[in-house]
Amino acid sequence: MIDIHSISTHCTCTEFVGTAVLDTIGLVISGIDDTLLEKMNIGKKYHVLGLFSSRTGAAGQLTAMDDAVKATNTELLSYDLPRDTKGWGGHGNYIVIGGHDVSDVRHAIELALELTNRNAGEVYISQSGHLEFAYSASAGDVLVKAFGAKPNKAFGFFAGSPAAIGLVMADRGVKAAGVEIISYMTPSVGTSHSNEVILAVCGDADAVKEAVLEARQVGLELLIAMGSYPEIPGTPYL
Repeated sequence: MIDIHSISTHCTCTEFVGTAVLDTIGLVISGIDDTLLEKMNIGKKYHVLGLFSSRTGAAGQLTAMDDAVKATNTELLSYDLPRDTKGWGGHGNYIVIGGHDVSDVRHAIELALELTNRNAGEVYISQSGHLEFAYSASAGDVLVKAFGAKPNKAFGFFAGSPAAIGLVMADRGVKAAGVEIISYMTPSVGTSHSNEVILAVCGDADAVKEAVLEARQVGLELLIAMGSYPEIPGTPYL
């Protein structure tokens, strides 16, 4: 019979890289089994895989991974946005990257964990709902694949739950600045049937940031009107 208390919280598994806020874990497999790789349907180009997954949030983590991939010789292979958020209205994430060199992949995961701690400052969670915001001055391959961002253009993201708040945020954000809508998601379109509306936009850096800030302001006002102030698992950075 196993004694779970004999297992240290300081993990020594070779695959373990680290953890971050929002119940995030980063791992590296240095030589994935060939038969498993075939079942994963991510191609056979890479045998070194970086794994990144959180219970809460998606855009902040994908933006973090976008910066991490840009800084290393790695590539996004797949991503999923499972319905999770520990029982709230939105998504978690499961991201797989690949590379030829273990040190490159490990460094990418380390960067993504570090940046997730920063990006978590734009996640707002209350008993009534949640808001999530992300911004990048120059979108890379990860954001292009995940949200249809325009390469090297500024990228903005805002999500609101309950979904009605998200739609008001989307409307106000687009009206605030001249931005292009690149992704619109609802409970039945593009999400895991989660209770949120999500908008991703691109355009001039100043305009995209203005749109995100306007969406954040009205989103917070509406969420707080539901009766409680949200918790923020980081420091707001926008």
